[in-house]
Amino acid sequence: MADQRGGRRDGAPKKGAPRQGGAAGKSGAPRSGASGSGGARSGSGDRDRKPYDRKGPGERSAPGDRRSQGRGKPSSDRTPTGRRTGERESAPRERRVDQAVYDGPELPDDITGAELSGSVRESLRGLPEKLASRVARHLAAAGQLIDDEPEIAYQHTLAAKARASRIAVVREAVGESAYAAGHYAEALAELRAAKRMNGATAYLPIMADCHRALGNPTRALELAKSPSVARFAPSAKAEMTIVEAGARRDLGQLDAALRTLEVAPLNNKSRETWVVRLRYAYADTLEQAERLNDALTWFHKTNAIDADELTDAAERAESLEKRVDRN
Repeated sequence: MADQRGGRRDGAPKKGAPRQGGAAGKSGAPRSGASGSGGARSGSGDRDRKPYDRKGPGERSAPGDRRSQGRGKPSSDRTPTGRRTGERESAPRERRVDQAVYDGPELPDDITGAELSGSVRESLRGLPEKLASRVARHLAAAGQLIDDEPEIAYQHTLAAKARASRIAVVREAVGESAYAAGHYAEALAELRAAKRMNGATAYLPIMADCHRALGNPTRALELAKSPSVARFAPSAKAEMTIVEAGARRDLGQLDAALRTLEVAPLNNKSRETWVVRLRYAYADTLEQAERLNDALTWFHKTNAIDADELTDAAERAESLEKRVDRN
């Protein structure tokens, strides 16, 4: 599947692998009690309204013109109680929607919540036992589904949030699953909320990539220059570098994107995912800059350490070889 953001080219990495300029849930910042890798996924982009930001039962929209057609009489589109026609149905409908979010997807019987890390379970200890168990099960289900069924994972985290919205790890989980499902505005809002609660900066690469997805690469570049990035582990630094280079590409600054990647440890001897991602991003940017021979070299270098076939570097190299031969 091609990356849908910013008009970027086809030829994205394979499913579950990072796309150019994306931040990975595992290598960019650890998931809340979940494992697995995932990159920036294509999705719905911006949304004006968060799914969980709904009116409460019985609350109505702005009523508009309240004047009746005659003194003491309701207007023709209102009931005798003053409601507009159809408003009686709106509150029950909103209640049904809210209840569906609260209930969340069905929980498999074999998910107990014990799958979560000890630190996540510890963060839920302030909740009543049954409530904590329910929240933990939704978070664990989300962790298992986020790579293959990110939308369902997102719904699980919304159910957890409906029960425990003041716990930072829950908001982090909502933010990451929203990001995985392509709900970038919601992801940004949730990760900001988590950051306000616990001051953590681990999700800055994902937040920066959300800004890119929402058409604000300049803001992504500002986050990439945050002082805390200097203290990141190598994997998280790599993720931010990839996002920063992607933002430069969004702005049409290919040379700057290449320079950003060239100061990263592209020749690191490690075969870890973050090195694969760096090399892939560099190869992709070289091809975008029409430096085809260099791009071919780096796709081969990517493929050489991509034992798990996280990317489509082999296919990209094969395709590029044909272009080079034609030239």
